[in-house]
Amino acid sequence: MRPEPQEAMPQTSILCSGVLGPSGSGQVPPGMGERGGGAGGSGDLIFQDGRLVSGSLEALMEHLVPTVDYYPDRTYIFTFLLSSRVFVPPHDLLARVGQIYLEQRQQLEAGAEKATLKSFSAKVVQLLKEWTEAFPCDFQDEKAMAELKAITHRIMQCDEENGTVKKAVAQLTQSLLLSLAARSQLQELREKLRPPAVDKGPILKAKPPASQKDILGVCCDPLVLAQQLTHIELERVSSIHPQDLMQIVSHMDSRDKHRCRGDLAKTYSLEAYDNWFNCLSMLVATEVCRVVKKKQRTRMLEFFIDVARECFNIGNFNSMMAIISGMNLSPVARLKKTWSKVKTAKFDVLEHHMDPSSNFCNYRTALQGATQRSQMANSSREKIVIPVFNLFVKDIYFLHKIHTNHLPNGHINFKKFWEISRQIHEFMTWTRVECPFEKDKKIQNYLLTAPIYSEEALFIASFESEGPENHMEKDSWKSLRTTLLNRA
Repeated sequence: MRPEPQEAMPQTSILCSGVLGPSGSGQVPPGMGERGGGAGGSGDLIFQDGRLVSGSLEALMEHLVPTVDYYPDRTYIFTFLLSSRVFVPPHDLLARVGQIYLEQRQQLEAGAEKATLKSFSAKVVQLLKEWTEAFPCDFQDEKAMAELKAITHRIMQCDEENGTVKKAVAQLTQSLLLSLAARSQLQELREKLRPPAVDKGPILKAKPPASQKDILGVCCDPLVLAQQLTHIELERVSSIHPQDLMQIVSHMDSRDKHRCRGDLAKTYSLEAYDNWFNCLSMLVATEVCRVVKKKQRTRMLEFFIDVARECFNIGNFNSMMAIISGMNLSPVARLKKTWSKVKTAKFDVLEHHMDPSSNFCNYRTALQGATQRSQMANSSREKIVIPVFNLFVKDIYFLHKIHTNHLPNGHINFKKFWEISRQIHEFMTWTRVECPFEKDKKIQNYLLTAPIYSEEALFIASFESEGPENHMEKDSWKSLRTTLLNRA
C-alpha cells in the first residue's frame, strides 16, 4: 500500500509563540508533615487523601519554605517551582521566599537556641540548592540572582566563620555559576551552527550532478543510520529544560496576564528541535525525489522504511515519525510507479503504529511498552525513549486547556499541575539517557548539512521522474514551469 499524497509540507507546531520522585504523586511521605494549619494563609491549602490538590498562591508559597520541623516533599518542590512561573516570575517568588525566611528567623531569634536557628537555615539552603540544580536557567535573570544573593547573605549571618551553612552556600553558588557558564558556552556554540542549506534546485531541472553523494553513498546500513539519528535526537532534546516545556502553559494562558520575562523570549531549544523534525522529513523526501532511476528510487524508499523500523526498535519514535512524514509528502507519495515496486509490508506496519485514529492509540501503546522497557532496563540501549515531540507538546497543551488554572473559590488548581509536572518529569528522565551507540561524524555531518530541496524543487523532481497523471497535477506542473521560467 502506497501512502496517500498530502497537500502540506511537514509542519509541527510548538505552542509557545532531578528532583521529582519516582511516582510524582504529590503524596506527603510519613514524617514530612502537612504544613496546612498555621497562620498567615497556610490554612488555605486543601488536601485530599494526603495529597495537596489546591490552595491560594500565598499558601502554596509558604508551603514551599521549610520550618524548624518541616521540609517540603521533593515532588512538591519540583512541581511548584515549575508551575509557579505561570503566576509569578521566579525572582518575585524568590523574594517572597526570602521574606518568609526572614519572618521565621526573627521569631526563632526571640527564643530559640542557636543550634535550632542554624538547623532551620540549613534547610533553607537545601531548598535553594534544589532550586538552582533543577532550574538553573532561572538565575540567568539578574533580578533572580540578586534575590538569591540577598537571601544567602542573610542566611550566612547566623553561622560562625567557616561554619557548615556558609560552606553549603559557597558550594551552592559555585555549582550554579559553573552550570550557568556551561549553558552560556553551549548556547554560543549553537548560535554558530547554521541550519541545513535549502537547495532550490536549478531552473526546471532539480536533479543533482551524478557525482553528488546521496545518503546511501554515506551509509547503507539502516541500523547504523537509525543509531546516528538517535545520537542527534538525544543531543538536541538534552538542551530542553522543564521551564521551556512549561511555556506551553504560560504562553497560552489568557487568564493570567502575568508573564515571566525570561519566558517571553523565544526558546531556541524548542524551536531547534521542532525544526530538526521538519528538516529530517524534507531530507527523506529530497533523497527519494532526487534519484533519477526508478529502481534506485525504489531502493531508497525501502532503505528509509528499514531505517524507520530500526528507529522504532530502538525507541526513537520522533525520527521514525519524521521519516514516515517525509515519505507521505505529496511529491513522494504521488510516485505510483515507484511505490508499485516497493515491498510495502514493513511500511504498512509502521503506518499502523502511527495511525492517528483514537488519538494515536497504537503509538501510545508502543510508547508505553518502550517506557516499561526503559524502567526495567539493564543496559543503556534499553533505556532509550524518544517520544514524538509534537504529540507530547499537544498532550501538555490540551491538558492545560481542558483544566482551569483556578477553581471557583480562587484557589490554584494544583491537581492539574501535579499531572503536567509528572509528564514533564517523565520526559526529562528520557532526555538524560546517554546514547550508547558509537558516534559517526561523517554520517551525522551529512544528516545535518546535506542540501534539502524546497517544496517547489521537490515537486519538479517528482514530476520529472513520473509525469503528471491528472488535470490537477498537469495544472500544477504547468504553473511551476511558468513560475520558474519567469523567475529566470
